[in-house]
Amino acid sequence: MNAIAARAPFAAPMDPAALGMAQKIFAFATMCVGMFIALLDIQIVSASLRDIGGGLSAGTDETAWVQTSYLIAEIVVIPLSGWLSRVMSTRWLFAVSAAGFTITSMLCGAAWDIQSMIVFRALQGFLGGSMIPTVFTTAFVFFENKQRVVAAATIGAIASLAPTLGPTLGGWITDHASWHWLFFINLVPGIFVTVAVPLLVNIDRPDWSLLKHADYVGMVLLAAFLGCLEYTLEEGPRWNWFSDRVILANAWISGLAGVGFIVRSLTYAHPVVDLRALKDRNFSLGSFFSFITGVGLFSTIYLTPLFLGRVRGYSALQIGEAIFSTGVFQILTIPIYTFLARRYDLRWIMMVGLAMFAISMWNFAPITHDWSASELLLPQALRGMAQQLAVAPAVTLTLGGLPPARLRLASGLFNLMRNLGGAIGIAVCATILNDRTNEHFYHLAERLNASNEAMNGWLSTTTGRLSELGQNLGDATDGSLHQLWQLAFREALTLSFSDAFLVIGACFVVATAMVPLMRKVAPPAGPSADAH
Repeated sequence: MNAIAARAPFAAPMDPAALGMAQKIFAFATMCVGMFIALLDIQIVSASLRDIGGGLSAGTDETAWVQTSYLIAEIVVIPLSGWLSRVMSTRWLFAVSAAGFTITSMLCGAAWDIQSMIVFRALQGFLGGSMIPTVFTTAFVFFENKQRVVAAATIGAIASLAPTLGPTLGGWITDHASWHWLFFINLVPGIFVTVAVPLLVNIDRPDWSLLKHADYVGMVLLAAFLGCLEYTLEEGPRWNWFSDRVILANAWISGLAGVGFIVRSLTYAHPVVDLRALKDRNFSLGSFFSFITGVGLFSTIYLTPLFLGRVRGYSALQIGEAIFSTGVFQILTIPIYTFLARRYDLRWIMMVGLAMFAISMWNFAPITHDWSASELLLPQALRGMAQQLAVAPAVTLTLGGLPPARLRLASGLFNLMRNLGGAIGIAVCATILNDRTNEHFYHLAERLNASNEAMNGWLSTTTGRLSELGQNLGDATDGSLHQLWQLAFREALTLSFSDAFLVIGACFVVATAMVPLMRKVAPPAGPSADAH
């Protein structure tokens, strides 16, 4: 009877130590399902934007907002999740978040034009975003000692694996069904999580009195800061940054709101985000590492499908198949990480992971226009292993030392840094591709002159071949010059991808060198009491 009462939706909270290990694992796994689908939907549309745009009769600029609107909304709600979980309780925040995510997923699949799709995607990101940081805090409440190692490994795997698998799964679904099913696949797991979490997770009470003293000014400043910042980062590369008045205005609003939010959070008695947690050296450094891993994770997910689509001309399914190896090698690394984390200092494991990510980017650098899945295998395998070895220990080192009272608010900031790193990384990479492609093209064009015998021979051969197809000499000459321009642009674009991978690698070199600054955390000495 006690067990049944404990699972009832309105029963009094139970001491997590009194729960059986099987019950904890099942509850944690259920929440991980919610976290996975929320993270998966960040990138599940990335390989299928062209199909979505065609289905909704939208242009490229409009279609890009299918992904941008989700990111902006999610990045705003994540830091608010700690406060919301205190107000509503963990289980009810998670259940409402899962229900909202499920309903808006159905609406996205039924969208009738691009405007409705953008609105529904923004609601989907905002309502579902709270599932991500809530899993982090619950894991540290449920588990201790060696169980935390496994829980952190699981969270780290999901945090990096779900966005990685997004383009692969999205491409497969679009090719075999339609883009509508990118969203409809969320319905069954979403309903399951919505129903199961209130029955399984009962670790705290709602505290509605927090609404009286809530920092609503801070919330508005935070939303303006992050929303305008995300807009600036997403749209800046497309509109030449601050030469566009809208981008400049958003940058100013973001900057001023950001300063106001920091001042407000450090002076208000009940801040919505616990910036004081940054005084803890492990937390501040861990947030930095979360930022860098976000740069690497999301930027490479952005660059690799873009290269395969623009340079190689791959379809959505072909893109998914080509990058699938990253997820496979990450999954294979999970038991290796669990074995190492129980025996060695987590700092050195994370250091190896960050270094492997840098090496992976170095292996991406020699990329050429004819690279396919076979050439991408080694760098993607290294990246998949690096993601597991870098993200999971960062979770434990950063959040494991914080008291429960501060863990909820701090976990939102930790997760925010990863998404913010991804947004900034993608914006920087988009700018690199734009600027460096032009620069590489000019350098190539300088060598394509009348004194270049190889070029003259190629033009002569191509012109002759076009003439044989029935074109007159003038049209054949113009056609061969156009083909030469396309080849030069393709090579210039490929070289710019190499530049972007090297910049990401340099970020990870810096992060690797900073790992020894973290405080040492000894490996768990033995099994916890609830392991028996």
